[in-house]
Amino acid sequence: MRSTGVRARQSSRDLVARVDRPLESEYRPRVPTDVGRAIAAQRHGANDPTYHATTPLSTGGIVWRVSRTPLGIATLALRRSAGGSVRAAAWGPGAEWALAQVPALCGAHDDPDGFDATRHPSVAEWHRRHPDLRIGRTDLVFDALVSAIMEQKVTSMQAFSVWRSIVTWYGERAPGPTPRPMFAPPSIDGWRHVPSWAWHRAGLEPPQSRTIVETARRGESVVRAAEAAVDGEARDRVFIGLRGVGIWTSAETRIRAFGDLDAVSVGDYHLAHQVGFALTGHRTDDDGMLELLEPFAGHRQRVIRLIYAGSALEPRRGPRLHPEDHRDR
Repeated sequence: MRSTGVRARQSSRDLVARVDRPLESEYRPRVPTDVGRAIAAQRHGANDPTYHATTPLSTGGIVWRVSRTPLGIATLALRRSAGGSVRAAAWGPGAEWALAQVPALCGAHDDPDGFDATRHPSVAEWHRRHPDLRIGRTDLVFDALVSAIMEQKVTSMQAFSVWRSIVTWYGERAPGPTPRPMFAPPSIDGWRHVPSWAWHRAGLEPPQSRTIVETARRGESVVRAAEAAVDGEARDRVFIGLRGVGIWTSAETRIRAFGDLDAVSVGDYHLAHQVGFALTGHRTDDDGMLELLEPFAGHRQRVIRLIYAGSALEPRRGPRLHPEDHRDR
């Protein structure tokens, strides 16, 4: 197996308890990297069946991640070791692919060259506090697209509940010694065959479930086109060409699957307010957000991540949004 920055070696007993002999590697970031933050961005809520963290990586914990790779299902266990390297063990038919993808997941493809944080004093301060912030990528287009579709026009709590239910019911049990039952997402064909009553039972609105099923019918060609696209605009054309997929869903997919450094999720319920508050002390709308982020073109997603990492968020004073549950209708 060849992968920049990854050194394969024999499995060790102190990473995880042995059930099957895993493949194991070690990734040494070229620069200090907050790999825990990079990986956690892929988590779908506290009870995500594809993700589990014992304790934060920075304090010696292990992060478990299950995915359906191009070579099959893989369970990946990650732990920081002395010197900032990342030790990884993987089980399942997709284990080799998962290990080769560890650097990308940890943010190795995130190049901060050209990012001028001094264009705003607060951004400069957050960048000074978090110079190791990196944006990771999964390289798993369809799962990123499905999860983004689930999150359209609903609260995160609702979307995470749907993801947990469908992946648990129609996914596949993870290989390896996972600390709790974990599951890989369905295959593209599996997403296409989730019955309508299951979507309803999980709590997903019909427009979103129809979009997922219809997209799955073209899933392989969508993935190939997105992977072949040369930039974010080209990927937007691929995704927005799908019925039921708009600019917000496309941006979220680009961020999760490709670690797009410049993607901005226009149309998000909270994002424009948070960016406006962080950079000006006042709320703004999508147009105002884009204007504020324009000086950072090429790295706008980095600025957004720095805002959240720096906890420069607007206090929530209004009433909480009460999710609407259509299952009783």
